[in-house]
Amino acid sequence: MRKIILLLTLINLLFSQKVNSLVNVESVLNNLHLYASEANSEKYIDLFAKNAVFFGTDISERWNKDEFDKYATDRMSTGTGWTYFMKERNIYFSDDGKTAWFDEILTSNNYGNFRGTGALKIQNNKWKIVQYNLLLPMPNHLLKKYASEIKAFYRQK
Repeated sequence: MRKIILLLTLINLLFSQKVNSLVNVESVLNNLHLYASEANSEKYIDLFAKNAVFFGTDISERWNKDEFDKYATDRMSTGTGWTYFMKERNIYFSDDGKTAWFDEILTSNNYGNFRGTGALKIQNNKWKIVQYNLLLPMPNHLLKKYASEIKAFYRQK
C-alpha cells in the first residue's frame, strides 16, 4: 500500500510541475503582449533574460537585451506600444523541464497575421525569454513578387 501511495504521489508531483510550467510560460508570453500594448517598458523588458535576443521583422533587427530595451523604452515613452492578439500557441519543454520553446500566431489590427517564435529558460526560479523572433509570414504565391522588391531594397542600402 505504501508503494502505491508513494507512486501516486510521485506521479502527481511530476504532473503538477509540468502543468505549473505550462501555466507560467503562458503567463510570461501573455504578459509580453499585454505590457507591449500598455506601453509598460519596465515590465515588458523584465520578461527577457539578461542574454536575450529579439529578432524583429527587418533583417537588421537583431537586438541584444540592452539594445532592445533602448528601442522599446524610447518607443513606449511616447505612450505608444504595439498590440498583438494571440490566436494560437504551441509550447514544448525540454526533458529536464528547464527550457521551453514556442510558436504562436498573432494578429495586429494594422498589419494582419504574424508569427512569433522563441525560447524561455528558468533563471533565478523565473521563466525568462531568451529569444523572441517576430516575423510576417508571406503566402507562397506572393513570395516571388515581394522577394524581388525586398532584394532591390537591400541592394539600395
